[in-house]
Amino acid sequence: MEINNVAEVVDDCIQKNGNSLIPVLQDIQSHYNYLPEEIFDEVSQKMNIPLIDVYGVATFYKSFSLTPKGKHIITVCVGTACHVRGGQRIVDKISRELGIEPGETTPDMNFTLETVNCLGCCAIGPIIMVDGEYHGQMTIQKAISLLNEFRTKLKKEEENDTSKS
Repeated sequence: MEINNVAEVVDDCIQKNGNSLIPVLQDIQSHYNYLPEEIFDEVSQKMNIPLIDVYGVATFYKSFSLTPKGKHIITVCVGTACHVRGGQRIVDKISRELGIEPGETTPDMNFTLETVNCLGCCAIGPIIMVDGEYHGQMTIQKAISLLNEFRTKLKKEEENDTSKS
């Protein structure tokens, strides 16, 4: 993935969030789907914050990623309530389907698989969150159907991009 317009993206995020580092980094991550190395010097200089502090915040919080993530981020809860209802089996099946382990991204950059200990929806677990949207009462079959919906969506996007060329 090529990183373009770093100065412009950083400027926009600072203008939107003022001198608040965490919201600035969150917006940058929303734009690129991770925090590219190229942004750190720019953020440090423009916000007048020591580079070590910018890195410190970016590496302290688990919500920030310094490695590229896929177009679609699949997060499966493996906390106690979801685990006893099959959460880990769902992770294992998605992992086999995508050919990646939790914490990894598919080589085509379409999917990243993550696990968390709680998404705060224990009553409707097991829970899968895809791109910030919650899907409750998951089963292995429902999870694979959901994954296939996103695969179909990606294929249609790819076909549209090809037809525009």
